[in-house]
Amino acid sequence: MEPFVLQKVENGCELFFLKGWMKEHPGLTAGCTSRLGGVSKTAFASLNCGLHVSDQPEHVVANREKLAEALRVRLEDCTYGEQVHGSEVQVVTKELAGAGTRTRATEIPSKDAFITNEPGLFLHALFADCVPLLFFDPVHRAVGLAHAGWKGTVLAIAKATVEAMSREYGTNPSEVYAAVGPSIHACCYEVDDYVLSRVKQVMNELELSNEAADGFPPIYVERSDGKYSLSLQQMNRQIMMKAGILQSHIEMSSLCTSCRTDLLFSHRKEHGKTGRMAAWIGLRD
Repeated sequence: MEPFVLQKVENGCELFFLKGWMKEHPGLTAGCTSRLGGVSKTAFASLNCGLHVSDQPEHVVANREKLAEALRVRLEDCTYGEQVHGSEVQVVTKELAGAGTRTRATEIPSKDAFITNEPGLFLHALFADCVPLLFFDPVHRAVGLAHAGWKGTVLAIAKATVEAMSREYGTNPSEVYAAVGPSIHACCYEVDDYVLSRVKQVMNELELSNEAADGFPPIYVERSDGKYSLSLQQMNRQIMMKAGILQSHIEMSSLCTSCRTDLLFSHRKEHGKTGRMAAWIGLRD
């Protein structure tokens, strides 16, 4: 069953909520936007949340305001970062509330993962094929959000995020719940020898398996044209497990951004001229 459930809220935003988590843990809000229900035009239609994609800034800010309203939070209590396809983790405190929400100049600089244990703070990251990774520690009431393209994945950003939560909040990885959000799937994600060599290197280092098992496909499959179909979702799932998260605690979205451009933005399918979804997670006061 798809864990990210699409819902149209009162102000018109159409959002994918992690309904199971939110039902089980009152006060938690987590999910990912669709591309529907905003004010952006042309290639960015309509709920584009990215300030860096040549959309009109006032439209992006209006979309972020609509998202905050839909979540029943203040935009000033949200954070956005400057994502650089790395593996640096930012500890987010109340001093960073509002960072990057209205201008790029105020973004949390050069970070691709964010963690907090402060209620009333809502972490956001931007996606249009890359993999959203969401983390929740119900024991220590801490949350995390990471942006994992192929570069972040081979840098094991999922593992770095769990380790940061353990270091900062005393998180036990076996108690963490994780979710792999809507992103480009192996059906549409073709990579070359260079990318696959990096993937194989990390698979060897972390002892990840390329065998299909337990109903899950392999991480990569060689194609007849010499290219490879790569599942960043399965690679991140295995990295999460190596970090100590239980397989039964990991939710996997079946939504492919490239297949579903009616609902989601896809940088690859739309040749770079498109908007960005925002994934979010946070705990209410």
